Formats: sequence, structure tokens, C-alpha cells
Amino acid sequence: MLTNNNLTIVQPLKAKFLPNSEVLLTRKLIEAVGELATYWSGSITVMMEETKEDNDQMDAKIFKLDELPFKLEIISFDQITPALLHQHQSALVLAAPEYRQNHISQVCKIAGVPCIYVSEYSLKTRKQIVNVSTSNPLIRLRRIIWTYSQEYKQRKAIAMADGLQCNGTPTYQEYKHLNRNPQLFLDTRIREDMLATEADIERRTENRSQDMPLRLVFSGRLIKMKGADHLLEVAKELKQLKVKFEMFISGIGDLEEMMHQQIAANQLNDCVKMLGVPDFKTEFFPFVKNNIDLFVCCHRQGDPSCTYIETMAGGVPIVGYANEAFQGIAEMSEAGWVVPMNQPKQMAKKIAELSQNREEIKSMSFKSLKFAQQHTFEKTFQARVKHMQAIAYSTRPSQVIETQVSDAPHMVLAYSQLP
Repeated sequence: MLTNNNLTIVQPLKAKFLPNSEVLLTRKLIEAVGELATYWSGSITVMMEETKEDNDQMDAKIFKLDELPFKLEIISFDQITPALLHQHQSALVLAAPEYRQNHISQVCKIAGVPCIYVSEYSLKTRKQIVNVSTSNPLIRLRRIIWTYSQEYKQRKAIAMADGLQCNGTPTYQEYKHLNRNPQLFLDTRIREDMLATEADIERRTENRSQDMPLRLVFSGRLIKMKGADHLLEVAKELKQLKVKFEMFISGIGDLEEMMHQQIAANQLNDCVKMLGVPDFKTEFFPFVKNNIDLFVCCHRQGDPSCTYIETMAGGVPIVGYANEAFQGIAEMSEAGWVVPMNQPKQMAKKIAELSQNREEIKSMSFKSLKFAQQHTFEKTFQARVKHMQAIAYSTRPSQVIETQVSDAPHMVLAYSQLP
């Protein structure tokens, strides 16, 4: 048995304190740590840095401090020391390989406390984010140089850690050789009781001939990084190709006002509908599961979005840009269609082809569901905690984990906002 049994999570998202003992966090973080607590046989402390800014995540929510499923400690990550970890009786530390936390594995090594890094963004993805989000060429060059310097530090940190959990194939392929205990997972919020069924797919596709509008959907932040602006380029091209379709767009972000204007200016009101942000579990996911034929994914970078597995869990296949995250999932699941990056006309062309072959969409719907059925929220956290406990008990699970990961049906999935 472990003498110390506290799981210490160094969370990269920042916390904003509010009056009346409240704090602004994300629902995903709360649900993820709550699920961890189900399987971790001890207490949990989440360390976060403080911010005065509002949270820009779509699922930001106000929580009462005394109702959190963990102890929240606000601290500068520079102040995390071996003595502090001993004070918390830490059995294991979960951290993220990023510039505020690259020193954590060294602190843990000095303290004699096992450390697992949880990686999400590959070097390629981080460069893509810089290129999409930075218009000034000099600032962009400076940020790219800084990104390379951070990559060197991250690799050193990962190599020093006792374990590595990789959210998505890009960082798994890039970092697995650096650490003796790597594990692959994918991002999802879907519990077993939420999954679509084969009967759901049969009902949804019944009597859906090629003469009926193809029903398309997108959900996520309406920003360039997620390719939200390309959605309307796809819609305009589909109209040019005389494809009958309906496109539903769920989300908020910097491009939202522009998108409303473009929909009106290009007379797309009859086929493009902006949904805002309906509740995911009670409104949006059931809507997708019961009504949607295809998910259109114009992501310009390979972040490990929960969108992929959650869409497949509804029995809905994805047509998406060839970013490294979606490519990895498409190869593993043998489901979905990959089109060239940043080519909305090619995306529209593929959708037009699929509109004329509804049986291919239906077949891919079953494949998508089959893949998602193997990877629920509960199974994911059970597998992750098993990996964590093996490391905390000083066993060496690398051979077991590598065997699981090499076989697609046994891969594990998880939540990206849990470090």
C-alpha cells in the first residue's frame, strides 16, 4: 500500500476567483477529475495559477469552492517544490509538458515522487497554431523560434518523467520513444449510456435518398484555428455544385459575427443555420445522433479534439482536413474521409460525391460507431488510472501499455482538459 495517497494535478488552465467563494472553471475539468476520483484510491489536489480574465472555453461554468470534487490550490507553478509535494503527501503528480511546467519532472525527481506528463500538442501542431493566429511576420518568426526552444525543454522534461500519457496519435508518435512508460489515449465526453445504437443509425438513414438534403454539422470554437471560416467556403461551393444540403454550426468565437454577415451576404440562410451553444448532453449530442449525416471538420491543425470520437459515438462519420490528429484517428478506425489541408473546394467536392452515395455514408456510420463503442469515458479513465497506479506503485507497465496501444481495438481514450 502507498503511505502517501494524494494525486496532485498541475492543471494548465487558470482559475478565476469570484465573490461568494465561487470560482470560474470548465465543466470538462470538473467531470474529468470527478471520474478520476472514482478510480483513484486517495485524495486529489488540483494546483492552478490564478487569472483575472474570463475563461474563453465554451463550457466555462461557475462552481462553489466547497462543492468541488477535489482540493483546489492556487499557486504559481514556480513555487512548486519537493517540500510542497511532501506536505501534500503526493503519491503521483500529473503535469503538462509546457513552458510553465517543464521543470515539474525535475522537482518530482528530487522529491522522489513519480511524475507523469500528459501531452496534447505536437511541435507541428504548435507551429500550425502560431501560423494561423499570428499575422505579423516578424512576430510569427519570433514565436516559431520560441516554440522550437520549448520543444527542446519539453523533450528533456518528458524523458525525465516516470510516465507519459499522450492525448492523440501525433504526440504519441513523436514522444513515445523518450519515456519508458508511454500510453496513448483519445479525447471524449461520451459515457456508455450516451452512445448511439445500430438501430439509431437505421432510423436516421431510413428513406434518405440522394434527392433529400444532406445534413451536415460542425461544432467547436468559431475561430480560424478550427477552420470555422472555411465552413462557409464549403457551403458556397456546395451551392455552386447544386448539392442539396443543410449545414448546422454550433459554437461561439471571434468569427461568429462575421459568419452571420457572410451567411446573409451570400444568401445561405436557407441552408446554413447557426445554433449557438446548446447543452451538449441534453440537446446537441441527441440532435447529432438523430439527425446528422456528416460532420464537416476544417481544423487547420492537429490538436486532439474531443470532437472526433464524440461525433463517431453518435454514429456519424467525419469528412475532415488531413491534420495529423484526424489522420491518425481515420487510420485507426478505418472510418471517415480525409481531404487535403486548407482546401474547402476539395472538401465540398468530396461531400458532393458522398451525397450521391448515401449507402457509403451509412456503411461508414456503422464503422464510426463500432470504433467509438470500444472507447467510452468510463473505460478511458479506468485505463488511465491503472497506468497511473502502476507507476505510483513503482511497477514498470510499459510492455503492457505498448501491447494495448499497438492494437487499435484496445486503445484508451480520455479528456484533454485533464493534464
